[in-house]
Amino acid sequence: MAVTETNSDIKLPTDLSLTPLTKGAAGTSRPVMEWLTTFHLASVVLDPYTNESSWILRTATRVLQEFRDCDVRTNLIVTAGPDDAAQFLGPLADRFLVFCDPNRDTVKAMHLTELPAFVLTRVDGVIDAKAEGWKPDEWEQVCDAIARITKWSSIELPAAGDPVPFHGSPALG
Repeated sequence: MAVTETNSDIKLPTDLSLTPLTKGAAGTSRPVMEWLTTFHLASVVLDPYTNESSWILRTATRVLQEFRDCDVRTNLIVTAGPDDAAQFLGPLADRFLVFCDPNRDTVKAMHLTELPAFVLTRVDGVIDAKAEGWKPDEWEQVCDAIARITKWSSIELPAAGDPVPFHGSPALG
């Protein structure tokens, strides 16, 4: 699936709740709009039960690290409960904001069909850009959208050590 930019027709429902992973356990769920009060969300969505998401984990966290200091809230959305999310991410669970999405409500709200995915959600809840599977040029377009909206520098993908392009696994399991 190609990157989708300025997707004004996809807006996250205001009653969608995001549950953070806090010290290996589920934290307090809050409506998505509370997470968007100050910063846009730059989310990498992963399915810990598939090879595809494990293949991209190192690259995904490197990309998020590049945008950590700009005006986006970088995060990982894992389609699992807190125990499996913590096990899949290991020490990365303490380095990044992680949301657990075991019922894939967020995945459905973002209209994702393949995981892994990289999604930019603006503060108004609108999906500004998304890429599905690992297609470096499409992920780079999401990086460009983040840079544009935050007045930050973008990054080039792929980088040395990144996997070859691949299609993702079905987003709904």
